[in-house]
Amino acid sequence: MTNILEVENLSKSFGGIKANNNISFKASSGEIIGIIGPNGAGKSTLFDLITGYTKPDTGGVKFNGKSILNLRPDLISSLGIGRTFQKLKPFLDQTLLENVMIGALATGINLNQARDKALEMIDFVDLIDKRHHFAKELSTGQRKRLELARAMATEPKLLMMDEVTGGVDQKTVPGLVELIKKLNKLGVTILTIEHNMRVIMDISHKILALDQGKKIVFDKPKNVQLNEKVIDAYLGGVNATTS
Repeated sequence: MTNILEVENLSKSFGGIKANNNISFKASSGEIIGIIGPNGAGKSTLFDLITGYTKPDTGGVKFNGKSILNLRPDLISSLGIGRTFQKLKPFLDQTLLENVMIGALATGINLNQARDKALEMIDFVDLIDKRHHFAKELSTGQRKRLELARAMATEPKLLMMDEVTGGVDQKTVPGLVELIKKLNKLGVTILTIEHNMRVIMDISHKILALDQGKKIVFDKPKNVQLNEKVIDAYLGGVNATTS
């Protein structure tokens, strides 16, 4: 498989705290890469470094073989990297259709094309009946789907999702999991931060485990699950809280 993303020795410190410490990994086209670790492990910082929201102290990031280091987030998005956030950021006083059209318009298409693309993505995430509802009227689970629709409207080759199942009720989780798999079947490479261990073990082809800013292991789920360093760092505690 071709490497769509290459992260090379990324490091970032905030004061005396090393949020990321020489992190390296590669994602092949079509893979789902799960990123796990306890709070403060450096997961969201890693996403910020890859997508240009934060500049690394050292290291590099390549997308489709070309460096994207120090590019603005909007330019990185235009290359084919989409992202959702742990803290949901819909435009609350706009409709679902308007929210997703904003993502579509970022690709340079006209209003009619953006509307068609937005409707396609809203239908894809099973919210077509709420397309004219305001975002503030949605449940947390529905807002997660809206975020995915807006990100997908930018036509990403790589989609980075920050805790897509976080903060939703257990009945909502299976539907979100199926949506992730559905996206992947379209050929979208996915990086996903996730605290729900059942979810991450189910969907991931490989898992990157972090602790205190360092990479513990990058391997297949079954090997990560049995890794003593992973277990010692956090796995038991996470299982206890998500079971």
